Parts: sequence; C-alpha cells; structure tokens
Amino acid sequence: MHIPVLLQEVLELMQPRADGVYVDCTFGRGGHAQAILQRLGEGGRLYAFDRDQAAADARADLLADPRLAFTHAAFSGAKPHLEQAGVYGGIDGILMDLGVSSPQLDTGERGFSFQHDGPLDMRMDQSCGETAAEWLAAASQSAIERCLFDYGEERHARRVARRICEARVQAPVDTTHKLAALVAAAVPRSGERLHPATRTFQALRIQVNDELGELTRALPLLRDGLAPAGRFCVISFHSLEDRIVKRYFRDSARPIDEFPAPSRPAPFNLVTRRSVVPGDEECAANPRARSARLRCLERAA
Repeated sequence: MHIPVLLQEVLELMQPRADGVYVDCTFGRGGHAQAILQRLGEGGRLYAFDRDQAAADARADLLADPRLAFTHAAFSGAKPHLEQAGVYGGIDGILMDLGVSSPQLDTGERGFSFQHDGPLDMRMDQSCGETAAEWLAAASQSAIERCLFDYGEERHARRVARRICEARVQAPVDTTHKLAALVAAAVPRSGERLHPATRTFQALRIQVNDELGELTRALPLLRDGLAPAGRFCVISFHSLEDRIVKRYFRDSARPIDEFPAPSRPAPFNLVTRRSVVPGDEECAANPRARSARLRCLERAA
C-alpha cells in the first residue's frame, strides 16, 4: 500500500484554497493528489504529471474527477501543458515528491528493489529508454564505477564495477537478484544495517532515469509558473536531491543585485529555513519515510 509521505506538513505549507490551481508533479498513486482534491471546490483545479503510466492506471477513481487533469509526462515537460491550459504563471501550489512509490518497489517486474527477483528494468517510464540491465551491459567499467560513486556514494564502487564487468562476460546481469548477489560478494561486510546492494540500486535508478538532471531542469521551469504568494514544495529522499533543491531555493530567495543600482528585493521567499522531516509516529508507521526531507519556496506577493 502506498502511504503519502509528510502529507499533513505538505497541506499546511501549501494551504490549498477551494478555488486554487495546483500541480502535482509526481502523481504516484495519488495520495497527495487526493488530499488536495478534498480541499478544492468546483472551481479548483489540479494538474498532475507522472512518467509512470501505471500511476494513472491504478487510480481511475481520481482521474474521473473533472477537477483533475492527468498527463503522462516527466515533470520537466510540464510547462507546455500548463501553458496550454492557461494556468502557467498563476499556479497557487506545486508539489514534487521525488521518492519511488511503494507499489513500484513492491512490484518485482519493475526491477527497483532487490527484495523481489525480477528483470533489472528500473525505468520510471517503461515506454522508452534503456533498462538498467541494458545500461550495465554496454557501459564501461569506469562509467559504472563513476555512477556508483557519484549517485550511490558507494565507497566500494571500483570493486563492485569490476565484479559486474567480470560477471557479464559469462552471462548478462539482467535480474535484481543477480545484481544484488554480485554486489554482496564485492562489498566487505561492515556491520551496517543497510543491505550491501542498497547504494548500487539507488545509483542505477538515478542513472537510468536521469533523476538529477530531470530535477535540475524542472526546478526553474516550474518555479516560474507560480502565482504571487504561490508555494513550491519538494520532498526529497537522498542527499543528492536535497542538495540541489536546497541550493536552488536558497539562490532563488536572494536579493537581485543590479550594481550600481540598489539591489531589488528577492522575488521568492524561503518558507522553510531548514528541511521539514517526518515525526517519530510517521516513521514508525511508514519506515520508508525516514529519509524524507521537505522544503518550500514562495513567490513574493
């Protein structure tokens, strides 16, 4: 079951109005979207995006709501759709939930988790792009090492990359359990609670879906669609994402320096000086929420 993370905190920060216009960049299984819709009146609108078509297919009940418009697209491609709808520049709230949804993790055929054996796919959008298995089959050892180190912060990236390249000579590394076993054999036991393949799976998912590039491209496109006093909320789940969001929001909230003219007030305000994290009760009920970090930026009124 998918449980929306930091739901009450998002609603408190976004403060949905009955007649407002909102964007859910990562529809997922519709947990946040449903809560926003419950606060909208007949004149309110929610525009939702997701590059995983299964997200929409699983929530036909929400898609039947005339106040919701769903588009199968990555959020970096949301701007033209919002412009076509005539709402770009007048959006009252935007939400990005960058985490992988529980149904994606729990479906072995998607290949996101080593908890279930299945094809090593990992694509958010299964209609295009290469799978993780295809990328591992073609990438050089140095490219695999760089991916694991940069995106997974894997200290043993070189050993893991070497083991993968040695194994693929004999047979394709094309299932989740094959990859997990290779990583476990390459990484020295350290007493960590994390499974030794955790960082490798994170790194490959980021690589296959260009997650950091997608986020970097999308932030300015979506931010500029806000109405005055509109708010942009982002939930991230690992330090690489959170660092990008933190820096971008911080830079957006700086005064505009037009030397030799006096600086102009910043066009955006930081609503959250520090990230908002789940409480103990939420983490106990949903352990996958533990690493969530929520930040919020507001367009000056």
